[in-house]
Amino acid sequence: MNHRAIYNTHPKVVSVDETLGAFDKDGNNVVLDQDKVDVETAKLKAELDAQEYARNRKIEYDFLNQFELMTDDAANGTTTHAEAIAAIKTKYPKG
Repeated sequence: MNHRAIYNTHPKVVSVDETLGAFDKDGNNVVLDQDKVDVETAKLKAELDAQEYARNRKIEYDFLNQFELMTDDAANGTTTHAEAIAAIKTKYPKG
């Protein structure tokens, strides 16, 4: 059950229980339009998938000591930092 898709398609829903269903602010059961939920779920999945490259890049960027690389490049006239960033971007291309 995709809670985000339910909240996005049924604005009156304030809570979702996997076994009991969806409820409004007064605790009343809200009947879900499963077609709307399915379409929204597919949209959310597509948005998540489209940003996979960015999440993968961030993981690799976090492993770099970028400040040290930039400082060393400035002192040594090298391009290690730029090369490391380019390699990550090549490994995980946008879209």
